[in-house]
Amino acid sequence: MMTTRAGALVLAVCLGFVLEGWADPRSVIIEDWAMVPIGVRGVPPGWRGETWGWHSMWDLTVVEDAGSKVLLLHSRDDRSTISKDLGNLVDLRATPILRWHWKVTALPAGGDARKKATTDQAAQLYVVWPRFPGILRSRIIGYAWDTTAPPGSIVRSQKTGTVTYVIVRSGTRDLGQWLTERRDVWTDYMTVFGDVPDNPNAIALSIDSDDTHTSAESLIGTIRFRPR
Repeated sequence: MMTTRAGALVLAVCLGFVLEGWADPRSVIIEDWAMVPIGVRGVPPGWRGETWGWHSMWDLTVVEDAGSKVLLLHSRDDRSTISKDLGNLVDLRATPILRWHWKVTALPAGGDARKKATTDQAAQLYVVWPRFPGILRSRIIGYAWDTTAPPGSIVRSQKTGTVTYVIVRSGTRDLGQWLTERRDVWTDYMTVFGDVPDNPNAIALSIDSDDTHTSAESLIGTIRFRPR
């Protein structure tokens, strides 16, 4: 039987997911997995699998955790990235705050975004501003949970010149806990690129452990843009 304390904790997490969704009618839900049946594996409906030459197993599954549907991502010496087009869905002036729920349960041992040989992370959420030619001029901010790089670090990708990481979490301190993150994308863009942002065209989720030849696991819940 679930103890009173444990039951209260689960209820608090569930209510947090629900109330966060009702907090402001102007918020724009990017994904809450509500329309995807539990147990669906691989690239979820509405998303596109990105390979870019990497070995991708797409070990992704929609599951129920803490009373909500979420996406479980697993990596074993590979990388999986999925993206979703936003079209005109997000007006960054009106809704500059990106909020998402995530939980990391296994970090890639030795991962460190600051080193080209170890750029593995258990969870990455990218905001994408494509610019032609995309491989050279696109601007991408990756909000990441790193194994080693300190939280708050801003790290230019050692492999992809278009990507800059903002290290939101690092290490094992909060491992196994559902956390809600809040980032001001407008301000982050100004800090990273020194320019006023256009509206983003896409978001992406990723997990990788191919450089360290280890494994990683994380879960992603609701993703939305909100007003300040």
